[in-house]
Amino acid sequence: MSDLPNLDTALLAPVDPALYAAPGDPGHAPRILILYGSLRERSFSRFVAEEAARLLEYLGAEVRIFDPAGLPLPDGAPADHPKVAEVRELAEWSEGMVWSSPERHGAMTGILKAQIDWIPLSLGGVRPTQGKTLALCQVCGGSQSFNALNQMRVLGRWMRMVTIPNQSSVAKAWDEFDAAGRMKPSPYYNRIVDVMEELVKFTLMTRGRATLTDRYSERLESPEALSKRVNTAKA
Repeated sequence: MSDLPNLDTALLAPVDPALYAAPGDPGHAPRILILYGSLRERSFSRFVAEEAARLLEYLGAEVRIFDPAGLPLPDGAPADHPKVAEVRELAEWSEGMVWSSPERHGAMTGILKAQIDWIPLSLGGVRPTQGKTLALCQVCGGSQSFNALNQMRVLGRWMRMVTIPNQSSVAKAWDEFDAAGRMKPSPYYNRIVDVMEELVKFTLMTRGRATLTDRYSERLESPEALSKRVNTAKA
């Protein structure tokens, strides 16, 4: 996914980890998981996800895109369902995420929300998304809107993620991609470049710094004690 015809590489170099990484940085490429919110064959949220992946890889990240096709509705299958297990494993693997959704009825799609809902709030008392970075993108069928972005930002905060300040909203998405699904040169494309560059930098700055998301309440109660308390059936 290294083909970047719209990118002026003289103005954007791969991110230098030495400028941002913590002293305890693990040293590997930032691990970014991308989720998108449409199953259409010509899915503009998937096209944005793929453009984001190309940019992230160029900037120095390791990227995986989850295909939501075949993922059951939340609570509609056991946790060992192959697609459920896949998205959960990817969430644990990742150090940052990109969520890309169409706006449907003024909101993110159920397809994207279902992927997030399958990620458990806690595993053994620890939130698997806590302290991980998050970048947000939405595509619009008409004029530019931020409804899905605002919803996803609230959800990212609920998942205790470090949601970066920048974000992308692509208006009239049907006019921003060519027949092959590649994004045309435009300020919308440039904004996606900005968002992905910021995501890599924030991921390098926050990973390896566990004290940033170390909480008093979690020091007060061990993960084992918390898990026992919240999973104990009440009489």
